[in-house]
Amino acid sequence: MSIASPLLSIGIVGAGIGGLAAAALCAQAGHAVTLVERFATPKPLGSGLVLQPVGLAVLDAIGADARAFGAPITRMRGHAGRRQVLDVSYAPQAPGLAIHRASLFSVLWRAATAAGITLQTGAACHAAPLENGKRLILRDGAEPLGPFDLVIDASGAGSALTPMQARPLGFGAVWGTVPWPEETPLARHELSQRYLAARHMAGVLPIGRLPDNPTPQAAVFWSLPRAALDDWPAQDLPAWKAEVTTLWPQMAPFLTSLHSPADLTPARYSHGTLRRPYAPALAFIGDCAHRASPQLGQGANMALLDAFALTQALRLPLDQALPRYAQMRRWHVRAYQTMSAAFTPMYQSHSTILPGLRDHLLAPMAALWPINRLLTALVSGTMLPPIAGMDWPQTAGQRAPKR
Repeated sequence: MSIASPLLSIGIVGAGIGGLAAAALCAQAGHAVTLVERFATPKPLGSGLVLQPVGLAVLDAIGADARAFGAPITRMRGHAGRRQVLDVSYAPQAPGLAIHRASLFSVLWRAATAAGITLQTGAACHAAPLENGKRLILRDGAEPLGPFDLVIDASGAGSALTPMQARPLGFGAVWGTVPWPEETPLARHELSQRYLAARHMAGVLPIGRLPDNPTPQAAVFWSLPRAALDDWPAQDLPAWKAEVTTLWPQMAPFLTSLHSPADLTPARYSHGTLRRPYAPALAFIGDCAHRASPQLGQGANMALLDAFALTQALRLPLDQALPRYAQMRRWHVRAYQTMSAAFTPMYQSHSTILPGLRDHLLAPMAALWPINRLLTALVSGTMLPPIAGMDWPQTAGQRAPKR
């Protein structure tokens, strides 16, 4: 697409992964960008995540190289008892990259600030009314910002702007960040999981290092019914550690640095998708536009892809750009939302039937060609073209998509 639209004044709500990526890309394209963050000092929330090859390709386009911080992931494995029921390998030339959110935040923050954005902090956004074809950003107890030609809502699942009505999921998890033990049989290039039917899932994800700490780190997680997350602050931690290590003895050395329930953060999940992720002079990206279980590891990558697609679409006049953005992401988002809804109950639910189906039917089938190739494409984010109408590289993550 050739540039046909004038440069815009853009307000972006939320300094998470999607918001920072959109801020960097829009500012690099020459737009005047104001990033609005409710915290006095922008900071990351959460523990580890996996950047899939498609997400890495967007970071390459931004010029935000996270590889020095993260841990390359070449394989995902899960066991139920002694039976291996999940074994997915990445293409050798395009591994995933597991990383702490603080490290990813650091590289995106540097890219956005280097591109010359304006930052406004310290007040939550509660509305973005349309006036004379432009948007204001109204903040709690602060002066309005704008008017802007376009407001991008990247404020996550707690957005006050999105009209999406998401469905709460029955299971969530607690997450923590711990040092990688000196002695463990677990590989530093694999995501490892253990399942007790679908009622519990324990996981260990190597996530490289933090920006200010060279010590290798791991993210540990444990799934829980949503109702149990409310009681987590009162959890008897020694009893919990005993339960986890009974299921998975190899996880014991990863739990030694956890001393209270506050060392793990509860995470609640929901599922929903906006049919139209835009309104006049307003666009929604990331969790404001679509939410799902993290089972497929696509959340951060979806936000990065949204930011990239929207920036590309803004080469058109604004009234054409927003429908084009929705079109570019529609089928990729729908496919992954459908897959997430289908697979999550096999790993996180009270079902007694689905775990058996997972272990005795799907697991053997997954080892067969071409299903194993399809699973690699599924976790890599390339099952469908991530952005419709673009020349996306087959080995996304090795080099940037063509801009």
